[in-house]
Amino acid sequence: MTSDKKSGYRKNFLLIVTFIILISVLFVLSLFLAYNFSKKFIENEFVSEKVKVLEESIKPYNDFFQNKLPEVSYYNGYLDSATTSKFVDTLLLEYPFVSKVIFYDAEIANHPVKDGLNTGHFSFGPKYIYQFGSLIPQDSVKLFSRDHPHTFRRGDDFNALGIKVISYIENLDTARVPTQDELFSNFSIVRSNKITYMNFPRPEDLKVYKQMLRKKLDPAPVYQQDMLSFYLDPYKIRIINSRPKLYQNVRIEPLTYDPLETSSDFLDTEITLPGPFSDFKLYFSSAKSFVDREILSYFLPIAFIILVFYGILVLVAFLIYRNLNVNHRMFKLQYDFVNNLTHEFKTPVSVIKIAGNNIKSAASLTDRELKMYGRILDEEADKLNGLMNKLLAFTQIENKAIQLNQEKVNMKDFIESTIESHQLKHPDFEFTFEVSGFTSFTTDPVLLGSLFDNLAENAYKYSPPDRKKLHITARLIKNRVVFRFADHGIGIPAAQIGDIFKKFYRIQNQYNQNGSVGLGLAFCKELVNFMKGEISVRSKVNKGTEFKIVLPFND
Repeated sequence: MTSDKKSGYRKNFLLIVTFIILISVLFVLSLFLAYNFSKKFIENEFVSEKVKVLEESIKPYNDFFQNKLPEVSYYNGYLDSATTSKFVDTLLLEYPFVSKVIFYDAEIANHPVKDGLNTGHFSFGPKYIYQFGSLIPQDSVKLFSRDHPHTFRRGDDFNALGIKVISYIENLDTARVPTQDELFSNFSIVRSNKITYMNFPRPEDLKVYKQMLRKKLDPAPVYQQDMLSFYLDPYKIRIINSRPKLYQNVRIEPLTYDPLETSSDFLDTEITLPGPFSDFKLYFSSAKSFVDREILSYFLPIAFIILVFYGILVLVAFLIYRNLNVNHRMFKLQYDFVNNLTHEFKTPVSVIKIAGNNIKSAASLTDRELKMYGRILDEEADKLNGLMNKLLAFTQIENKAIQLNQEKVNMKDFIESTIESHQLKHPDFEFTFEVSGFTSFTTDPVLLGSLFDNLAENAYKYSPPDRKKLHITARLIKNRVVFRFADHGIGIPAAQIGDIFKKFYRIQNQYNQNGSVGLGLAFCKELVNFMKGEISVRSKVNKGTEFKIVLPFND
């Protein structure tokens, strides 16, 4: 049966080892896959996150395009140089990428205008042209006025947008109201690094404009229109790198830019800027070592989770193994206990049975024989009674089923009484003792006697015939009573000292083959704990053993 148990535990141990190897392989594989996933994820983000950088960087331009430009229409064509100067000052302050602004204070008339665009009775021409910008020392520079027509430089922007507006008016369906998108596409021009914008006329004005193209009206109307050309510098766009741990360097480059030197140590990507900046792009570049740090920072939390999961599995395997090991040891201890207890009971029972059979079968017994059989029966009954009492006392103490009886004990008399009782049983047992620091203290004499008896019996049992000696000391140290029991026995191997106070544990040696249940020292340990004390041991093989008991001093 024992062989089958050991074989079963070996199989379980092999299963646990196999399980740990398997989860270790899965752990390494999981780390490998997690790192590859992190690498692929970050590399994909390197390509895709540039859109977010672009969106963040061009937010000011979008605000300028969607909110600031339409403000021009609020003035309904009645902007002047002073108002435009304030408008442009705010513009240059809020939007650094606007480098300068050309303001055309224009008018639409029903008669030909000199230096204007004339189509039939419809004419579109500037009254004044001003330039505003951060490079101009004055608030504004007048580029043109009708008083000095020779200074006029009308330019492509004015001509292109004027022709676009005239063409739109010619094809205008006056039966419906034009949409804002339709007005914007026809009253503005978006070119490279430049937006030219004219304020939107009212629907009723557009109807009059169409009539002006066809005939001369009486009286001839004149309408004010404002046109502004915004010159934009893409290099003044403030780049907002929303992923600084991913993109090491972000800059604006021409669309045709291509680095002369390319290296496998760098990653790069690009995205084109929108609208008037479409000839330029955001260029992203990062060293691979820089991106690897981002990969690592993404990978480490995943690796930590995998490691925690792996640690939990290893801990579970360890707990299972420990449980199997404890069960195996408990099985062995209980098996030895049953065997030893059976032997302890079997010997006196056999002796009693033999003595009883001899008495029963004898025709007559002499007085000598009666005394001999009576002594044998009495001794064997005492052995059985002592064994039962020890088991009962152990159970009671373990379950706290008894109480301490506090009595004052004279230490010298108590030790001498113990010595006398043991020397009656073992005349070859040599005792010495000393008491210092106190003469008596309050304790339970029965439990203390059990401690002394068990340790004295151990000292006698585990000592060679020529070294059956025991020295007992009792000292009062710092309000604690310290007992020492020093013998000259065979000693205890260092590897087994941690187990000697365990129930059913027996040291395997020539003195302990039979006749021990493995409860003596475990019983002492429970007694000392019950008395709120401490017990320890130190030993050298073939030199001897010393047990030390520390109990509280109750005077």
